[in-house]
Amino acid sequence: MSRRTKIIATLGPASNAPEQVKELILAGANVFRLNFSHGTWDEQTQRAEMVRSIAAECGQHVALMADLQGPKIRIQGFAKDAIELQEADKFTLDTELDAKAGDQNQVGVLYKALPDDCKVGDRLLLDDGRIELDITEISGSRINTVVATGGRLSNNKGINLAGGGLSAPALTEKDLADLECVAKLNIDYLAISFPKSAEDIEYARSEAKKAGYHGHLVAKMERSESVATQEAMDSIIRASDAIMVARGDLGVEIGDAQLLGIQKRLILRARQLNKIVITATQMMESMIDSPLPTRAEVFDVANAVLDGTDAVMLSAETAVGAHPAKVVEAMDRVIRGAEKERITQQSQHRLDRKFDSTHETIAMTAMYAANQMENMRAIVCHTESGTTPLLMSRIRSGIPIYALSSNPETLRRMAMVRGVTAVRFDQEYNSVAENIKASMAKLKEDGILTEGDQIILSIGDSIGKSGHTNTLKVLIAE
Repeated sequence: MSRRTKIIATLGPASNAPEQVKELILAGANVFRLNFSHGTWDEQTQRAEMVRSIAAECGQHVALMADLQGPKIRIQGFAKDAIELQEADKFTLDTELDAKAGDQNQVGVLYKALPDDCKVGDRLLLDDGRIELDITEISGSRINTVVATGGRLSNNKGINLAGGGLSAPALTEKDLADLECVAKLNIDYLAISFPKSAEDIEYARSEAKKAGYHGHLVAKMERSESVATQEAMDSIIRASDAIMVARGDLGVEIGDAQLLGIQKRLILRARQLNKIVITATQMMESMIDSPLPTRAEVFDVANAVLDGTDAVMLSAETAVGAHPAKVVEAMDRVIRGAEKERITQQSQHRLDRKFDSTHETIAMTAMYAANQMENMRAIVCHTESGTTPLLMSRIRSGIPIYALSSNPETLRRMAMVRGVTAVRFDQEYNSVAENIKASMAKLKEDGILTEGDQIILSIGDSIGKSGHTNTLKVLIAE
């Protein structure tokens, strides 16, 4: 059986060459992340074109996700590149200090509003929480602190405020400019960094449309405000097309003790609200250097799969790691192992709610019937926009969903959706009956169906129009 949970691989120096991208696709990568924190527009364009060209060569529908940089809430540099802080040391963060003037006593800060966002008694967390500083005094541009937890501190490390509260906007001037590149490349998914609220996502969508981008928006859940209440969480999920459980910054802001519970709630709510969900950060970080994952990493990936995440994301593991293809292969093995567990195939039928559209009713009916009928080989869905297969995928099932479409953008976007395999099907027929007959022939030609296979098929009677799915059939392949 094909793998249901999708894998996102980040491109970087270790995966920039055509042969490396091909290895990643053949190993099982479904989506490639372009990190706009690094690289020029020309470099991002070359990467996007390379991925699409190699995906076509491999006969795969692969999606691209652009990840905007967001606000740079970071320290600047040290004259000697790094220092060692000890507990009880006094240390100052200064927004006016020169970029490379940091020393044992102080360092510059890129985020100019930091003194206004903090108060005496707050705790600042540097380098993903490895360094903890308690604020003792704020004077103009200078934030004086005492070290609560020391360690090695090097250039350009991130800053978080424990409990959240930094006022930095979700979109910076650089992000707004980068939207032009994202639109030109017709990127499939656009990840928005550090949104605090649904208003941030709505603003990002508005600005993206102004730049000519009409793809899917991913809200990176990495601020404590975004998960502070169920209402805050739900409002961002509803405003987005997908969310990312970005466990690095989120874990620093809310604390590791709460992170697993929040991850599970986010995955559950995204699925309940018919949205895509990605689990990210440090999933197989040891494989940046090692050819094998740790057991803790295996459990982490498997846990996200069992919870129902659509995709798991690799960052430095494929961008700068020593074994990019091996990481994807290892993640593929772990996912397949987890997906053998019955919990990943048990349906939660939503019998306690009403459906608000015909295509959702069709989608849910198809999943209920498929899960309850014996010897069901596949669920086949004719789709223009991709909405019906997405709705189907929100119900747990061990039965594969095949999304047939002539729309290249829809086919690529399905690469992010759990349990859905995209199949190109050029609709050239005027009747539903002709389309069904041709699609069955196509699936047999591709080796997906064999004679005697039983399937459930959904289709609309308005050929080639979005939102018109209204027909469900149980068929036997001939």
